[in-house]
Amino acid sequence: MSIDSSLTASERARLSTVRVGIAGAGGLGSNCAMHLVRSGVRRLVIADFDAVSAGNLNRQFFFTDQIGRPKVEALRENLLRIAPDLELELHCCRVDAGNAERIFAHCDPVVEAFDDADAKRLLIDLLLRAGKTVVAASGIAGWGRSGAIRLQQAGRRLYLVGDGEAAVEGESGARHPTSPRVGLAAAMQANTVMAVLLGVAP
Repeated sequence: MSIDSSLTASERARLSTVRVGIAGAGGLGSNCAMHLVRSGVRRLVIADFDAVSAGNLNRQFFFTDQIGRPKVEALRENLLRIAPDLELELHCCRVDAGNAERIFAHCDPVVEAFDDADAKRLLIDLLLRAGKTVVAASGIAGWGRSGAIRLQQAGRRLYLVGDGEAAVEGESGARHPTSPRVGLAAAMQANTVMAVLLGVAP
């Protein structure tokens, strides 16, 4: 993989040695992981219990021949095609109160990439109490309104990406996640992780 000339040697070294956690390998998590790997991050801990389905392909970093496979395994395959030198720790399980701190014990920051609002709140609370920096997302459903997706610092170690309104719910197409807005949010999460790691303002 070619070296990103926009980064200094020390910045590249920093990105290659830190360990970033990603909780959830769906639309946010899979795309955020892809952006981080393309940016020089080489050590990831990724956790997700789900398998790739046909309904995921409109917004997630997976392909038709991966349908039915665990998301973490399919994502590993795709990320290694970008950068074969990755160090990937995968957990094919549901992240909950009983295992979150153990799974992400050596990660900082951690990307929160869940769909369920209650699971989001639980994970964020657990990780913040464990002293982790968390880059979360909320309010990414629908399409258009690109400028509404923004980054907010919600605490000393919590960053939140989204519009704060467009929850994924109901039967309305406006509430379904679409690739453009999911992609925007995932890219903003990755960009925020890089800023945190390199010590610049997110």
